[in-house]
Amino acid sequence: MIRIIILGGSFGGLTAALELRKRLGPDQCDILLLAKDDRFVFIPSLPWVAIGTRTLEQISFPLAKTLKRKTIRFSQQAARQIDPEKRLVHTDQEDHHYDYLIIATGHRSANEAVPGLGPFDGPGHSLMSPPEVLEARQSLKDFLLNPGPLVVGCAPGASCIGPSYEFAFAMDHLLRQRKIRHRVPITLVTPEPFPGHFGLGGVGNTRRFVEDALEKREISYHTSAVVSRITSTAVELADGPKIESCFSLILPPLAGVKAVANAKGFIPVDEYYRHPAFPNIYAAGVAVAMVPVAPTPVPVNFPKTGGMTEQMARAVAHNIAADIQGGTRISKDLFAECIMDMGDTAAYFKAEPVRPPRNVACMAGGKRWLWAKKAFERYYLWKARRGKTFAAGWGW
Repeated sequence: MIRIIILGGSFGGLTAALELRKRLGPDQCDILLLAKDDRFVFIPSLPWVAIGTRTLEQISFPLAKTLKRKTIRFSQQAARQIDPEKRLVHTDQEDHHYDYLIIATGHRSANEAVPGLGPFDGPGHSLMSPPEVLEARQSLKDFLLNPGPLVVGCAPGASCIGPSYEFAFAMDHLLRQRKIRHRVPITLVTPEPFPGHFGLGGVGNTRRFVEDALEKREISYHTSAVVSRITSTAVELADGPKIESCFSLILPPLAGVKAVANAKGFIPVDEYYRHPAFPNIYAAGVAVAMVPVAPTPVPVNFPKTGGMTEQMARAVAHNIAADIQGGTRISKDLFAECIMDMGDTAAYFKAEPVRPPRNVACMAGGKRWLWAKKAFERYYLWKARRGKTFAAGWGW
């Protein structure tokens, strides 16, 4: 019996497991998914949890029940070390032998890169994990009772840029609803060379669209910004300015998990998402090492969305099945397709492929995209909870 171990229970791990089971029956391989958390969380909705329009329970579900119905084993264990020579995964509980390994562990938030970026050892807040979001949500309740200046943004090296814009726009909308927007100056700080860069170099008219949206909402911004320190009263930039702030939410740079020591924890892969030195190890999602789309004065990492992670995971499942059954591996350029919440409206953009020059590069706005984003969240969770994946090529 072939043993396949998958590390990670988010978009990459769950999609890889379900797609593998479609291709390889229980009589052909044993699939074990290991994850440090026992629930799948729909990460794109974390900004909504922070501002109070969603709860974690509404955007998550237990992994074990979903995987069991597909004859996939699950164990809540955190990977501590991988021994590729012996084909072993060491966890906090036991060791596991594998024939094939899929690393879909996601990221580790390098909050320590910015002094004062808590949330648990400093005044700064973040949106990169459920515990951080719950802490930010509670602090935001206190902030709304005693409002003041608000700073939102990203640290250098961040690859998850979109949620900072979503939070800034959502806060603008929330404050206007409460009729206290005049008491809260909002400032966006970003390592991007221009608003709407998104780590993609811009897509279509994103620069003009985002600049207009920020100016319309009276949100000031600093580009090519290096956040050097966060205090209880300000966000300090390396080039000198101190921006007054009573509530600071800064997305950190991302690092790989400690179970993988090389490449800062990110996994080098070939065009098939296979490790170049160990052909039985594959990787998908944020765990994959990728060079930025284009150089920038201040580092902005390659963007890795849930949709792109699923594209990688489907390719990984196909290629492992091809290795086992005999067949042709596939390699396909990634594309990005996202909807950005803007409070009372939303914006859709698509970049295909991710790296320019592109066949498709467009952006559009309107309330219909906000409805689409909310509908997609519910549809995705409904389908994923039942162990079903989306057809290849159906991006988001």
